[in-house]
Amino acid sequence: MLQSVLQIRQSPAILGIDADLGAFSITQPRADVSIKTTPGELSVQSSRPELTIDQTRARAAYNGGSVLDMNRRIYSGIQQLYLQAIARRMEQGTRMAEFFKPGNTIAEVYGMDTEPNSFPEPCGTASYDNVDIHFETRAPEVRFQPSQVDIQVERHRPETEYTRGKLNIYMQQYASIQFIPPELNVQM
Repeated sequence: MLQSVLQIRQSPAILGIDADLGAFSITQPRADVSIKTTPGELSVQSSRPELTIDQTRARAAYNGGSVLDMNRRIYSGIQQLYLQAIARRMEQGTRMAEFFKPGNTIAEVYGMDTEPNSFPEPCGTASYDNVDIHFETRAPEVRFQPSQVDIQVERHRPETEYTRGKLNIYMQQYASIQFIPPELNVQM
């Protein structure tokens, strides 16, 4: 008896896929920057100090000072002497009115008045601080204008490019079924 076997060969389908990724390209040009600077300004103005020396009272003590000041001192001194002389005469008159009191005789009232009338002092009073010194300083005028910076920026948008990848799908091997019949023995 003969056995016969049918052979079946099957090969699967094989797909081939060839794929490359896509690529992004992003570029962004640099921003344009414009900077303008105005420099600051500093100005300082200073004035010279002033020294004032007033020697009027010292000159008045040395030699009487100016003619006007000397005349003023003499005139006010004469007024004072005149008032003192009037006061002295009044006192003498009062004493003479009381002649009956002891010590109020003419000889005693007018005889003791032997001092001459003095002339007023034409010079000023002497003192160690007759010279006035005045030193005046002024603060400097400082003006400052700060610097200014003006910044202008022009930006550029990014440039984006996309390159698509490739996708290739193909049949590397087709599916197949192969039937192999058994060998027949033809001897009969």
